[in-house]
Amino acid sequence: MVNEMQIEMIQVSDLTPYDHNPRKNDASVEYVANSIKEFGFKVPIVIDRNNVVVCGHTRLKAAKKLKMKSVPCIRADDLSDKQIQAFRLADNKVGERSEWDYNELGGELDDLLPDFKMEDFGFDLGTDDEFGTDFDLASGDKTTSSTMSFSLSQEQADIIKDAIGKMKGTERYKNYQNDNNGNSNGNALFLVVDEWLQQQTSD
Repeated sequence: MVNEMQIEMIQVSDLTPYDHNPRKNDASVEYVANSIKEFGFKVPIVIDRNNVVVCGHTRLKAAKKLKMKSVPCIRADDLSDKQIQAFRLADNKVGERSEWDYNELGGELDDLLPDFKMEDFGFDLGTDDEFGTDFDLASGDKTTSSTMSFSLSQEQADIIKDAIGKMKGTERYKNYQNDNNGNSNGNALFLVVDEWLQQQTSD
């Protein structure tokens, strides 16, 4: 039988990080803080009966960075000390077994831009141009993809966006998009350039 979880609001000052936490998380604190600011504190910190953090050290550091007074916590008082020790390691380890589906990720990022600045949450989109998307022009496989960055004037960016938009309305784009990676802007830009190159070859 699964115990019903009770969420408690605990003062940040009353929480104690685990002294021997083997996970280095300082590089992630800024991104987690940005996530909390944007979406709220949606994942409680897991603590033991003595308010020592079991899981959620990065969230605690982010809460301190944001000067939060209290955070939601779940108390793992149904676990023994050894179980807590094992759970702490297991919680960090299982995430390492996950991998990105880069085809799906490209499509998701395309859908979110420009409404969300995903760099704030740790995504490296590899560009500082006006329409903010990474140009993965290869097959979408992580080992063969390539990210290109461009610095453009507003006029240049408008022309490229117009070309990408027109290409997305073609049958060639639709067929190519179905057969290749999910980065819609990257695929459309590739096809624009490819058609231009074919015209130069035929001239």
